[in-house]
Amino acid sequence: MAQHPGFHSLHDEVAASLSVEGSLPPWLTGSLIRNGPGAFSFPDGSAVDHWFDGLAMLYRFTFDPEGGEVHYRNRFLRTEAYEAARAGEFDGGFATGETTLRSRLATFLTSPYDNTNIIVERVGEEFLALTESPRWIAVDPNSLTMTGHVTYDGSAPTGQLSCAHLKRDPATGRLLNVATEFGRTSKYHIYAMDGPQDRVHVGTVETDKPAYMHSFALTPRYVVLTEFPLRLDPRRFLKPGRQGPFIEQFEWEPDRGTRVVVVDRTTGETVATPTAEPIFGFHHVNAFERAGGSEIVFDLETVPDATTIDSLYLDELRAGELDTLAGRLDRFTISLGGDGRYGPGDATVERATVYDDGTALPTVSPARWCRSHRYVYAMSMDQPASGWAHGVLKIDAEAGDAVEHRSGGDYFGEPIFVPDPDGDAEDDGVVLTVALEDGADASRLIVLDGSTFEERARATLPHQVPFDFHGRYFPGVRVAGSE
Repeated sequence: MAQHPGFHSLHDEVAASLSVEGSLPPWLTGSLIRNGPGAFSFPDGSAVDHWFDGLAMLYRFTFDPEGGEVHYRNRFLRTEAYEAARAGEFDGGFATGETTLRSRLATFLTSPYDNTNIIVERVGEEFLALTESPRWIAVDPNSLTMTGHVTYDGSAPTGQLSCAHLKRDPATGRLLNVATEFGRTSKYHIYAMDGPQDRVHVGTVETDKPAYMHSFALTPRYVVLTEFPLRLDPRRFLKPGRQGPFIEQFEWEPDRGTRVVVVDRTTGETVATPTAEPIFGFHHVNAFERAGGSEIVFDLETVPDATTIDSLYLDELRAGELDTLAGRLDRFTISLGGDGRYGPGDATVERATVYDDGTALPTVSPARWCRSHRYVYAMSMDQPASGWAHGVLKIDAEAGDAVEHRSGGDYFGEPIFVPDPDGDAEDDGVVLTVALEDGADASRLIVLDGSTFEERARATLPHQVPFDFHGRYFPGVRVAGSE
C-alpha cells in the first residue's frame, strides 16, 4: 500500500514569493503562521512512532495584496529535540520511546520536552511555539528562527504539563492557561498572563487522578475544565522498570463520566462540578454566557473515547486507517441556577449535537471569542473516515447544517477565519486553509470568502507540506518580501 502523502518528512527549508491566482482583500496584510510536525524520520534511520512526535516546523504566509503575492517561508525549530534527532539520540516524546516514569518525571522537572509543534502564540511582545510542556520556544516571526527557551520562573504555582492551547480574553488581551501538577494530591493550576514571566494565579482545582486535557473553555467570568475520563495515577511514576510512552500511562475509566469544573476567574472558587457522560476530545471551540450569567455554553469537538490517540500512530495513518479520527461538534450547557450559582455539586450539564457528519480541528472567528457565535469552521471528515479531510466546512451552529468546500486539493488542513476589520456580519472575512494535492509535489494556500465560502485566491507552495496542526493570523507581522 502506498504511503499517505500527508505523513511524509519534509526536509527542505524555503523562502519564496508566491504568485497569487485570484485576488486578496486589500486589508489582508498580516501573516498566517502555522506549526506542526515536519519530519518523522532521522539521518540515522530512526523514526518517531506517533504523528504528535514529529519535529516542529513553522510555516509563515505573509500576504501582499498590492503586489499580488504571498511571501512564504518554512523552517524547523532548532530545539534540543531536533538536535538530538539529528545526532541519532532522540529518546522519545508524547507517544514514542520507553523509559521509567520516574525518569520521565525527573525530566519534566529539570528539562521539559521542547519539541513545541502545536501552535505559535503571541504572549506579550514575544512569539512562542507551544506544546503541552511548560517549556516554550521563542521565535522570530519573520525569519522563523528560534531565539531561545522560555520557562516561567516566578512565584505562581505551576506544573509538569500545560494545555497546548492558551485562551485569550478579548476584552483585556490577557491569556489564560491550565497547568497540571502531579503529586499525592494532584492539582490543576489556572493562571493568567500578560507576558511569559508576568503570571497571576487564578485558582487551583484538586484531583485524585489528573485527566489528559489538551485545551479548556473560557468565558468572561469563568474557566471551564472538561475532565475527560482518560486519567493517570501519579503513583505510576514510582513504579520500577521501563514502561511505554507517556501517553500510554493514561487509562480510560468511563465509569467516572466527564467531570466539568467551573472556576470563577475573580475569586478562584470552584462554583460547579456537574458530570456528563464519558466522552473524549482535544479542542474546545468557544464558550460564552447567557441567561444573565446563570448558564455557560461551550462547543467541543468530541469522539466516543480515547482510541483516537491510538489511531494517530504513524503506521495506521500512513495506511489510511482513519476510522476513529472523525469527530462531531457538541454543545454543552451548564446551568448554575437562577442566581448564578447552585452549590458546586448541584449544577447540571446537558449535551446536544450541533453537527455529526465528521469534523476535525474546529475554529471560530477570533471576533467571537467569549461571545455567542453562529459559525464554526472545521476540516470535513467523511464518515467513516477515508484518507483525511477532503474539504473544509462552514457549520451553522444555529441551523445545525454546513456548507462544504472541496476544490483546490485532495486533502485540507485546519481552516482559520480572519475577520474583515470593517465588516459587520460575523462571516465578513476570509478563511485560510492549506490543501495538499495527491500525486503532485505541491500544496496550496487557499483563501475562501467567509460569506459565500467560495475560493477567491490561491498560491501554490514550492513543495508538498505534511499535515500540520494549528495556525494563527497575526495582523502586525508584515514582511516586504522573501528573505
